[in-house]
Amino acid sequence: MGLAPMADLLERASEHGYAVPAFCVWNIETAETVLRAAAAAKSPVILLNGPGEFALVRPADLSLVVRALSTRYPVPAALHLDHGRSLAEVQECLAAGYTSVMLDCSSQPFSENVKQLQQAVALAVPSGATVEGEIGRIGANHIESNGAPPASALTDPDEAAAYAEQTGVGALAIAIGNAHGHYTKLPDLDFARLAAIRERVHVPLVLHGGSDTPADDLRHAISLGIAKVNVATELVTAVRNSLLAQWNAGENLWVPMALSRAMRDVAAVVEKWIHLTDAAGRA
Repeated sequence: MGLAPMADLLERASEHGYAVPAFCVWNIETAETVLRAAAAAKSPVILLNGPGEFALVRPADLSLVVRALSTRYPVPAALHLDHGRSLAEVQECLAAGYTSVMLDCSSQPFSENVKQLQQAVALAVPSGATVEGEIGRIGANHIESNGAPPASALTDPDEAAAYAEQTGVGALAIAIGNAHGHYTKLPDLDFARLAAIRERVHVPLVLHGGSDTPADDLRHAISLGIAKVNVATELVTAVRNSLLAQWNAGENLWVPMALSRAMRDVAAVVEKWIHLTDAAGRA
């Protein structure tokens, strides 16, 4: 089927009340596992990677892999730069054929965040790619400890509306108490804030830090306008746990066999999130 602009997938999700799951991929094995699971569930899907994965695979190489695989699995799919750090990374990914890019300038002052995203949108227009921005600061949880983002980091609804209008982004990542990494206690999502943002912002909203979010909270967030949910930590954990279990048991010391088994656990995570987001059958 080939790749599509992320906006096409998210606008349909917003219209019909579900979210599109977005999964971190970093090689051919993870990319094919995600696409195969999406095809089996007849689900749209977003494959994402970013600076954390570029040391292993550059955008041009991953794009070649994903584009080839996407012709084999007939589901709507987008290839997305996650948390791009610079306009140079945005340009690299667009040149490689990514259909969506995120430039994360959330740590910068509002005016600079707007200025940088306006430039990213201008770069993406010729190829029809979608641009995702972030307003507020989502932050990260350490693997062993959870510190909820301070109130000052949460997204202000009026600021979000101004940001979306001034930048022209096609999707907006927001901070409502969510964070990247493992949660060691349940996140306290601010649903009133999410509802206020949805009322003022008219582009699809994105929830980063999906891993470990309780199912009821996730469904509530989707009902209030979340159209894309990012999942990375659970995938990495599935691979790590599988490899450790196999090697500690003295099994599958041949790395290709061990990775093949680990992909079964990755597939289970993908399937779970496809159903949690109600994306199954939406392709």
